[in-house]
Amino acid sequence: MLALTEIHHIAIIASDYRRSKAFYCDVLGFELLAEIYRAERDSWKGDLALKGWYVIELFSFPSPPPRPTQPESCGLRHLAFAVADIDEACDALQRAGVACEPVLVDEFTQRRFTFLRDPDGLPLELYEQ
Repeated sequence: MLALTEIHHIAIIASDYRRSKAFYCDVLGFELLAEIYRAERDSWKGDLALKGWYVIELFSFPSPPPRPTQPESCGLRHLAFAVADIDEACDALQRAGVACEPVLVDEFTQRRFTFLRDPDGLPLELYEQ
């Protein structure tokens, strides 16, 4: 069996790189570690960290096709991020103009969670720890 040690990164393709970079950095609190423009691909790549841990590669490509999300399709369902207080997180997102779905309770863990969408409609979950 292959012995994986950790998740290295999550790659996200944005239709509008600047808009998505602002969302992930200014709204969700990721830190931009590095950023490069690849002229041969007409593509930006930003390396984003959360609390110093490299997590997301944010890409742009010309005219990427939209991600099918409704109804749910096969493949990656969503990304989930832990928060200390779901109510505070939802209030902060609302102040930033980001809508959250109603807060639900996980029937197995009794933890509260909600979903939101990034600028391209990628579903994101906030899960209270």
